[in-house]
Amino acid sequence: MRGRAARRGGREWAPEGMTPPNGFSMLPWLLMGMGAVSHFLQGKTANPWITGLGLLAFNALYTAVVFRAFHRRTREAPLTWWLLAAMAAITLGLSIAYGGPYLLYFPLLGLAAGSITRGRLLPRVVFPLCVTAAVVAGIRDGWGAINVAYGTFISAMVTAAIFALSETVRELRRTRQELARAAVEQERLRFSRDLHDLLGHTLSVIVVKSEAARRLAPCDVDAALAQVADIESVGRQALAEIREAVTGYREGSLATELDRARDALSSAGIEPVVRQSGPPLEPPTEALLSWVVRESATNAVRHSGATRCEIEIGGTLERVRLTVTDNGRGSAQGPPGSGLKGLRERVASAGGTLVSGPAPRGGFRVTAELPVEAHAAQSREPTG
Repeated sequence: MRGRAARRGGREWAPEGMTPPNGFSMLPWLLMGMGAVSHFLQGKTANPWITGLGLLAFNALYTAVVFRAFHRRTREAPLTWWLLAAMAAITLGLSIAYGGPYLLYFPLLGLAAGSITRGRLLPRVVFPLCVTAAVVAGIRDGWGAINVAYGTFISAMVTAAIFALSETVRELRRTRQELARAAVEQERLRFSRDLHDLLGHTLSVIVVKSEAARRLAPCDVDAALAQVADIESVGRQALAEIREAVTGYREGSLATELDRARDALSSAGIEPVVRQSGPPLEPPTEALLSWVVRESATNAVRHSGATRCEIEIGGTLERVRLTVTDNGRGSAQGPPGSGLKGLRERVASAGGTLVSGPAPRGGFRVTAELPVEAHAAQSREPTG
């Protein structure tokens, strides 16, 4: 809940159950300036009003800068750099005027600079600041005081490193969230597409066989019962395939799909002609081709009105080609947004191509070409 609230408030993301980092974590470092405040309260300054205003202004500017450091938009705004420049001017004035405890405002200035500076800009800001601290400390309190420059360097660099590391961690967490959301979306699309391909084919076969059983029942009860038995078998097979699709482990068998295509086409009164040649195929390639055979045969049964459908598989050692051609009305592609679009995405994601359209001599043709070794993940995973 806190992480979501932080995002709504424009803060950078924090882990669940943790308070988002903010400027309050930088305020305790102001205690480094208590020596200068004590010096002021004891009346040891020559111009107490100017010194008091300077201390008050420095603390106010420091607070403003470190709070702006936790938001990228405000951190990179010109106003933030003007505030830092004002802090540098006050630090320089107080340190030159009084030295001693006032020199510790240089490390505080380093903290503020490190909190808003990133990348290549960091050394351009920190090194001049350290040199200035060393010169002022050496002039005011002798060269033994130049350890103030070391403290300024350490405070600036360590603060910048912590901020950069924290932002990197937050970016990694954001990326992990995006990847998780993308994985969920991919799985949802895979399941939706698999159900379309599975149920479209199965229901078409059931409809065709049911019509055949109805026609045969008055004159040939045994043949009608055979069709009913086939419907039962197809239904059981569909249940098994849907379970496999839900778990994401379904792999298509090309030989099984060719047999089913022959049966579905024959039941619809379409003469099936299957020709297969070429070298043996890898399981991922077979799985993809089985989807193409299933969808093409289903579309031929449902849309084409054909009397003949030819399925030809051949290829070389590098690529395999599947061609499904019917002599129907040329509308086997089905309505817009049907399974051929999903198939085209699957085949393209595996490095292949799928082309569908009217055949040269009439009818409709689907041609798929794939590399012999298609990636296994592509046979199941959608591309969007």
